[in-house]
Amino acid sequence: MKTISANKQFLTDLFSGEFRGHAVIMNTPWIDDGGLGDFTVSTRPVSDWVPVAIKRYEMAVKYQQEVQDDSVPYDRIVQTNTGIFASAFGCKIHVYDMATNAAAMPMLDDVADADALPEPELDGPVFSRIFELARLMRSELGPDVPICVPDMQSPLDVAALIWNKQYFFEAMLDYPESVHNLIGKCRRFIEKFVDTYIAEIGNVNLCHCPTFWAPPALGISMSEDEIGALSRDMFNEFCLPTLTEMSNKYGGIFLHCCANADHQYEGLQKLPNFRGLNRELGASDRRLTVNTFAGKTVLNVAWQPIEAVEALMDMAKPNSRFLFNMDSTDIDDAKRTYERVKSRM
Repeated sequence: MKTISANKQFLTDLFSGEFRGHAVIMNTPWIDDGGLGDFTVSTRPVSDWVPVAIKRYEMAVKYQQEVQDDSVPYDRIVQTNTGIFASAFGCKIHVYDMATNAAAMPMLDDVADADALPEPELDGPVFSRIFELARLMRSELGPDVPICVPDMQSPLDVAALIWNKQYFFEAMLDYPESVHNLIGKCRRFIEKFVDTYIAEIGNVNLCHCPTFWAPPALGISMSEDEIGALSRDMFNEFCLPTLTEMSNKYGGIFLHCCANADHQYEGLQKLPNFRGLNRELGASDRRLTVNTFAGKTVLNVAWQPIEAVEALMDMAKPNSRFLFNMDSTDIDDAKRTYERVKSRM
């Protein structure tokens, strides 16, 4: 029987220790919230989201126990949008009528406003609700259950949400110091949130995308999507220094990137303690990705059919390390998929 304790050690070794095999984590079917939606932009009591969050955690526990996969169940505090950090600076969050996530609307057009933008506190409505739900879940689940952070965009990505992108990219060339200043404000606010969250919530999972647990001591997780639009030189100037600072502060870094960003692999390899990389494989050269990061960084593969996973295993180098997040329709399907993927390892 695979215990949660054993899985924690297995995943810790995968990311930072002796290699003992690739990880396969079976995603549970998404439990419908009954129309509640994104709790960060709602006016309903935060407590309304507690029952569905508990159900999702309990399903994760059931899957781990019955499938015996490599997962560590944790509470995901339900889904949030990518604009939460931008909203702390004053961006309005637009809620769409269609079935898509809410999004931040840019609020800056010129350099003077960017330079004058103050650094926010954590007492705004969005982050007050995030902390409230995390505290409620801690009270419901006790001290031993990891509680996840919300969606974590990188400092560069947050700055690109705040500052209208067509002017933001121009400012990188014409007013680089102002861009650096805004990115710095975003970094400090993100760090303020993470430090306070760890202090108040205790047992946390800092990896938000895709769905896996890693020890908080191994680093912070970021979505880094804007780098697809940057040259290598611009990445080295506006992105790499900030990610390096955060990796050094938190003991490592995990990145999700859904952009066409293969050209940034040279820069990404410069990151200290680069623990894991998740790419949207449709936006990458898969063999290049496997070859580049073999022996250096765990490739976290998600949202892929089993045939694509098997193809990646065929490309694997002797020192490749993978974590596969696999979808399933029910427990029996999860068991079959888990065994099929494991049989190829």
